[in-house]
Amino acid sequence: MADGDAGPSKNFIQTIIEDDLKNNKNDGRVHTRFPPEPNGYLHIGHAKSICLNFGLAQEYKGQCNLRFDDTNPSKEDTEYVDSIQDDVRWLGFDWDDRKFYASDYFDKLHDYAVELIKGGHAYVCELNAEDMREFRGTLTEPGKNSPHRDRAPEENLDLFARMKAGEIDEGKYTLRAKIDMASPNMNLRDPVIYRVQKSHHHRTGDTWCIYPMYDFAHGLSDSLEGITHSICTLEFENHRPLYDWILEKLGVHHPQQIEFARLNLTRTVMSKRKLRELVEQGHVRGWDDPRMPTISGMRRRGYTASAIREFCKTIGITKFNGTIEMSLLESVLRKELNTVALRTMAVLNPVKLIIDNYPDDQVEMMSAVNNPQDPEAGKREVPFSKELWIERDDFAEVPPKKWRRMTVGKSVRLRYGYIIDCTHIVKDDAGVITEIHCSYDAETRSGTGTSERKVKGAIHWVSAAHAKGAEVRLYDYLLKDPEECEDKDDFLACLNPNSLKVQTAYVEPGMKDAAAGSPYQFERTAYFTLDKESQSDKLVFNRIVTLRDSFSKKQKKGGQQKKGGQQKKGGQQKKQKKQQD
Repeated sequence: MADGDAGPSKNFIQTIIEDDLKNNKNDGRVHTRFPPEPNGYLHIGHAKSICLNFGLAQEYKGQCNLRFDDTNPSKEDTEYVDSIQDDVRWLGFDWDDRKFYASDYFDKLHDYAVELIKGGHAYVCELNAEDMREFRGTLTEPGKNSPHRDRAPEENLDLFARMKAGEIDEGKYTLRAKIDMASPNMNLRDPVIYRVQKSHHHRTGDTWCIYPMYDFAHGLSDSLEGITHSICTLEFENHRPLYDWILEKLGVHHPQQIEFARLNLTRTVMSKRKLRELVEQGHVRGWDDPRMPTISGMRRRGYTASAIREFCKTIGITKFNGTIEMSLLESVLRKELNTVALRTMAVLNPVKLIIDNYPDDQVEMMSAVNNPQDPEAGKREVPFSKELWIERDDFAEVPPKKWRRMTVGKSVRLRYGYIIDCTHIVKDDAGVITEIHCSYDAETRSGTGTSERKVKGAIHWVSAAHAKGAEVRLYDYLLKDPEECEDKDDFLACLNPNSLKVQTAYVEPGMKDAAAGSPYQFERTAYFTLDKESQSDKLVFNRIVTLRDSFSKKQKKGGQQKKGGQQKKGGQQKKQKKQQD
């Protein structure tokens, strides 16, 4: 975030903050906040806001609060509070002692509402929801005043007190701000600021039966905490006049609300309501299902916090809505994994390979590189024996042109091992290949062989006698390609039926000690991580992302990715090696 040629240019929020600092606005303070509602788990869109709010506070030596907007007790739970804190910490941020709740301010918010009533700026309305919609008007027609709009402050105070005392049923009375029913901004047409809701609150219990609306609680909570820059997503832009009106009428500290474009990603859903629907209807295995765009789901799948932070930095901050290709996020992740993931060999679709001229009881330990990008990662020893598992797709009876893998009569190298020559195959009664037979050239052992013989193809393998069985979960996009989705308005109809495939694989014996949460590259296959359901007697691995970089491929073809209304310019990303070393 440096100036000039030393780094990327400032985004518009940084420009606003730096102008404020130059003018000593807010006494030179920068104080932001991240205010989630604890009614679900956070998703990747929230990660953008977390990185922005906490990042700005760090950059300008300010502070950032974590505040829970717990004003709707019917949908909120301590489970969500705990998960939100875990996600923020995992992303690398901390709020120190500045964790707050809107419910901390319920008494003060109530008093502010009473102050508005006394000043003639709020009234108790008896219109039901349907009548209120009718009175509200349309975008082209002004609304009509409620028949209760001109009640005297004393009567409104009495009715509001009865609401607070629990004497009024839900939906019968509301407290509305008295602004302008003819305003072109629908949010200023006497919005509801308090409603009766007789629900148990996860913090205050049954103390309250009236709760402030978000637009009322949000700005006043900002004010009470001394926030200087209240950064929201773009859908709150039309709410800003109400934010300002409330603070001005009450004459309290007035933060500046600034809106930026939210994150939209292809091939997934970015609505907490829709994510909740997926969980509650059993379309996924919980909020942390690795197919979900939730931060906990991405963490379980094997995404790294640093890759998510880098992605948020890459897409930038703009005032224009747009949609980011999921492949860009994968490209950022893949770039990091290629440098940090330890390599291992695993066979996901196995077929037996028998080396006929290899000694029956001999076992050799082959030296394999843990990560060619990191010399300090060292090497590992992998057992090699007469019978191996190889990928079924690495053999072709009738190979296509330029085939570099295995077929009868051809030679190929076993990675870290020997050059072998395929001699014949064995099939079962159904015509399925059950065994592939070959001979090996003892002079061609990788790194130590005396033969100068070379072949173009190399395949991976695991020793059949030593390999560990594992369950691998191959995750794909949550939603179908838009072109394949007939009803784009029904997201459930667009769910990808192939978003999860489960199969049995064989992995190197050393993977029994795989570290939970650490990424591994299954060579020539994909990146994987150990799932939390894995046990010592049943290894379970999640596919994080494939090796193929589709984003770079699109860039090479000339298709630039839209990001927040902008086009990403500059040099194309280098195409990664197909085998990722």
